[in-house]
Amino acid sequence: MAEKAKADESGKESGEAGRTPSMPMARDPAVAVAEEYEAARRKGTREAFELFIARHGDDPLAEQARAELKRLSR
Repeated sequence: MAEKAKADESGKESGEAGRTPSMPMARDPAVAVAEEYEAARRKGTREAFELFIARHGDDPLAEQARAELKRLSR
């Protein structure tokens, strides 16, 4: 227990205790959408493409998803 206290104190002495944790960089939304499209394409089901379109209907990849839906219904 005393060792933990010493470790905590040594962090304070070196200035680590007052540091604010850094936040990870935000993901590029276009990359996230592209990854979701690829996941739907790999799944290859009507439901996967419909979900993608419902979530990202305005994205250019939604047109590709709609084309895949048409292809699946043949």
